[in-house]
Amino acid sequence: MNKPLPAELQRLQQLLADPTQPQAARGSGKAAAVLILLADSDEGYQTVLVEKRPDLRNHAGQVAFPGGTAEAADADAIVTALREAREEVGVEPVDVTVLGILPSRHIPRSGFEVTPVVAWWQRPGPLQVVDTEELSAVHQVEVATLLDPQRRDTWRLGEFTGPGFWVDDLYVWGFTAYLLDGLFDLFGWAQPWDAGRISPIPERFRRDAR
Repeated sequence: MNKPLPAELQRLQQLLADPTQPQAARGSGKAAAVLILLADSDEGYQTVLVEKRPDLRNHAGQVAFPGGTAEAADADAIVTALREAREEVGVEPVDVTVLGILPSRHIPRSGFEVTPVVAWWQRPGPLQVVDTEELSAVHQVEVATLLDPQRRDTWRLGEFTGPGFWVDDLYVWGFTAYLLDGLFDLFGWAQPWDAGRISPIPERFRRDAR
């Protein structure tokens, strides 16, 4: 039996369904999806992040949301995101209530068109890496930690910069950090932070296979 959706998440669900907000669009890249899970915790909410293996050809070592490439049998991005989360870290789709989707984003390096799916994880539990060919670790992270202004900074890589998040010894940057930054602004959760604080990206989280 499904738990009733908490009032705050009902508000977020309505916000994601608001026709005045940008909707997901299909681009010319390969279709993919990620699952942004929100689960109840003693500090508010948790989310789930995965750490890519350091020997991958693309995005080696990076911290990301569960997700991956669409398969021919997937009806839509929601099906892709739920399937990938189950295959990667064991999240069962029956335990998830989808709140909505965010606009698709093109990832130039890999050529993917990625649709973020936002969902409530009704019955959270311990997770473990199932897809050991792609992932080295899975982390259940407090949203309050990600919102802490002292854990936020700006990464710089050559001429590029963007928002970054420190979670103990993890560093979240790139596409995942942009999603978190935009989601927190959209939901009204963001707290003022010092965007002028610059950090180099630790090598562990930006390694590419040679």
